[in-house]
Amino acid sequence: MRILFVTGGSPATAYALTPLATSARNAGHEVLVASNKETMEAIAGAGLPGVCVSDVPIRHLITTDRAGDLVPKSDDPDVQMRSIGHAFGRMAALYQEPLYELARSWRPDVVVGGTLTYSAAVLAARIGVPYVRQSWDSGEPQVVDVAAEIEMRPELEALGLGGIPDSALWIDVCPPSVRDPEAPQGTSMLWVPCNLQPQLEPWMYTKGSAPRVAITAGTKTAPGYFFDYLVQLVDKLRHLDAELLVSAPPAVAGELSEATGTKVGWLPFDTVARTCDLLVHHAGGGTALTGMVYGIPQLLVPNMPKLVAPSERLAAYGAARTILPGDDTPDAVATAAEDLLTKATYRERARSLADEANAMPAPAEVLNLIEKLV
Repeated sequence: MRILFVTGGSPATAYALTPLATSARNAGHEVLVASNKETMEAIAGAGLPGVCVSDVPIRHLITTDRAGDLVPKSDDPDVQMRSIGHAFGRMAALYQEPLYELARSWRPDVVVGGTLTYSAAVLAARIGVPYVRQSWDSGEPQVVDVAAEIEMRPELEALGLGGIPDSALWIDVCPPSVRDPEAPQGTSMLWVPCNLQPQLEPWMYTKGSAPRVAITAGTKTAPGYFFDYLVQLVDKLRHLDAELLVSAPPAVAGELSEATGTKVGWLPFDTVARTCDLLVHHAGGGTALTGMVYGIPQLLVPNMPKLVAPSERLAAYGAARTILPGDDTPDAVATAAEDLLTKATYRERARSLADEANAMPAPAEVLNLIEKLV
């Protein structure tokens, strides 16, 4: 069987699909992973064959419309979330013809796309094969799908499609207790943390007697994009009685080290997070899910409106604390971090959620359902 995986526009979206794609290869199926240029390193690093279908970075699509004009900035959370849908709709439009040419040459039996990879749904309908949609985080607002469909209307109408086609199988990697109650009902699958792997050093998989806190703003951190957010977050935790580990992409690690006065580097999060007592981050889906499956308390300071609801669900479960933008004063962040490190209830709830997450079917089990579709 040939399975074509289609990721979003950042390395994190490739990492999310890696476990299922790897399971498919290990089962003897042929696999290709299609994405844009900036995710190729992540795909190759996972040992998967990647095909580049666009040179355009996702950040460009977020900030620029089809006419080449800058997208107006807004403080309205609903407008910001709709803007994300339009950006991923533009990404789908760019992917559409290169994906079709790939499919004509390689002829997949099934197409698997990440949550916002709408081009996967269109391609599957176009070539008449099953479409599988896999979540890559704790849930996206439904308004994003609506906005993407509006953005893609010219492409959809040209193909005689009334909307973005539904999936034959929906795979959800978020533990049921913290899922969006409005999310579609699907098949659960265990989240397996993945990332680029450097050569491990002993400190990465061992720790001393001091509490260990990992701080990150995710894989997209760059000057002008979550950079200042991460600098400020580190500064607010500077006086915490703990060992601080700051993770950022290699391209900006040097600048961040200079700006924070702290050593910054790319951490193999799948290994390092297991040694941590607390994760402090931007509420990114992959980071949050890693904390869930490892049973680690988390301090979430969401830097995008769409991340607020998943953060609040995790906090309501008792495994995290959420501080919203504007409330993230140095005192509030430091106090919340101290509580998460010292109060046993957070660790107990985090371990309870980890038990639930790790009881979900492994990717190899879910692969059986995809095989039955074909």
